[in-house]
Amino acid sequence: MNNRVLIIILLGAVITFSACINNTQEQPSGEEQLIVIVSILPQADFVEQIGGNKTKAIVMIPPGASPITYEPTANQLMELSDAKIYAALGSGLPFEKVWLDKIRSVNKDMLIVNTSHGVDIIPKDPHIWLSPRSVKIQVENIYQGLVQVDPGNKDLYFQNKEQFLEELTTLDMQINESLRGSNNRSFMVFHPSWEYFARDYNLTMISVEIEGKEPSAGDMVNLIETAIQNNITVIFVQPQFSTNSAQVIADEIGASVVPIDPLGKDYITNMQIVTDAFTSTLL
Repeated sequence: MNNRVLIIILLGAVITFSACINNTQEQPSGEEQLIVIVSILPQADFVEQIGGNKTKAIVMIPPGASPITYEPTANQLMELSDAKIYAALGSGLPFEKVWLDKIRSVNKDMLIVNTSHGVDIIPKDPHIWLSPRSVKIQVENIYQGLVQVDPGNKDLYFQNKEQFLEELTTLDMQINESLRGSNNRSFMVFHPSWEYFARDYNLTMISVEIEGKEPSAGDMVNLIETAIQNNITVIFVQPQFSTNSAQVIADEIGASVVPIDPLGKDYITNMQIVTDAFTSTLL
């Protein structure tokens, strides 16, 4: 029996179990934490920044896993039955496209929040969290969802949300200032995660991966030529994907392969680290 069949069977069992307990679910009170499901690790930080100790964020896609291929475990499906909110990325993440309807069926009382509502979406690009400006919109949407489910803590959520928005505004200004003086505005990455970041800060992203696939031999020749033309000295990779093609190009042009993680949990610190990596490259 393969994993997908097993998960579907377990999903049916969870739905039955959830139906038995949904009638007893109540609005959070006292010290009970409001459980919020999120797809990726950075979203957990957003939830916790707003909700503080009133909320508990549970991440579906664990660190190191690919948002393209990951399948939820039986334990994760069980956790869904207690959740009040699913803060969906809503921007076309492959995991959500495959699993969100199934997840909704586990707990029909769970509020689904589309955190991308109001974001200017780039077609076929789900990576909205890599733009601090888009994250500010996501934070507003998460806040509205928390208040809808738990209005008694509205003032706390509002205060925390406003403080986090100020920190995101400061981050945006810092990134803009750091990159403003860069002469080279082009950078190369293996997986095309950074288009929203590039859009915000007037950069050009060159992706090694083409439409989700490793480049062909002909593509590699073109990428090497493009890298030379754009004075690429670093190719950025991320832990969730192979680095082989990036390394081949780097070896051909005398560049370095540098890891950056788009899925770090401490969002502001991670984006500062990423910005430092870009700044040292785009001289």
